[in-house]
Amino acid sequence: MTGETDPSTGQSVGPVIVVGALGMLGRAWRELLQTRGIEHTGLDLPTLDITDPDSIAGHIGTGVRTIVNCVAFTDVDGAEDREALAHKLNAQAVGHLADRCKKIGATMIHYSTDYVFDGQADAPYPTDHPRSPVNAYGRTKAEGEKLIEASGCDYLLIRTSWLYAPWARNFVNGMIRLTRERDELQVVDDQRGRPTSAQHLAASSLALLKKMERGPFHVTDGGECSWYGFACEIRRLAGNRCDIKPCTSEQFKRPAPRPAYSVLDISKAESVLGPMPDWKHNLAAVIGQMEPQSV
Repeated sequence: MTGETDPSTGQSVGPVIVVGALGMLGRAWRELLQTRGIEHTGLDLPTLDITDPDSIAGHIGTGVRTIVNCVAFTDVDGAEDREALAHKLNAQAVGHLADRCKKIGATMIHYSTDYVFDGQADAPYPTDHPRSPVNAYGRTKAEGEKLIEASGCDYLLIRTSWLYAPWARNFVNGMIRLTRERDELQVVDDQRGRPTSAQHLAASSLALLKKMERGPFHVTDGGECSWYGFACEIRRLAGNRCDIKPCTSEQFKRPAPRPAYSVLDISKAESVLGPMPDWKHNLAAVIGQMEPQSV
């Protein structure tokens, strides 16, 4: 593999290490790098333990140009009871990876979340808005951001939201199954955000890297919706007939509080990459890739 180069430096963005290569976003990255002919290696448990600095040093050597961290503790409700574990993966391990990037001169691409904000805004959150998470998951992700910033490494910190793909467990796959199996569902209609295709996220991240952009960015699909609106479009594209009824967060109690409004301001990324495709467009593309039995 020859790989692609940064236009300003003529240097290759590879070799790339994809950490968390077996996850939803990790697969999107591996497939993208394979298609582009960029030298890369995918690492995951049990081979690499990012909570162990010695494991990181043993598997990520000098010569690596980019480390993409796709690992996270993403069980939002589970983090309420297991915040120490969530902190170990979402903060401490991120700090270890950032330190390794600093030591070997690699660029780190790391993903964070809309949940680092409190959800009280009435306009999309810009990248420099103060962090104020309302749940344990958000707190641990916010701490991970701070450790990257303090590390002195070269980094792209990309916040995203409502991630989905043609594979793995996610809201889209789950909603297709539920609207096929059930006659009626209730879905929350008072939480608004931006869905994000994992494939779109990986491609946009690589484009930002190649353009030598660094620091914080927000990358999602274009447009916004509620979970209810998202579910209704999934049902329509899947051709299912389940009756989906809107409900409030109060009616659908969860262990972890959710931000009511977590729309990320993507204008900074769009100023570099151009308009983000609308979420309905990306959703249709993702559902179109699924096996017929999955839809």
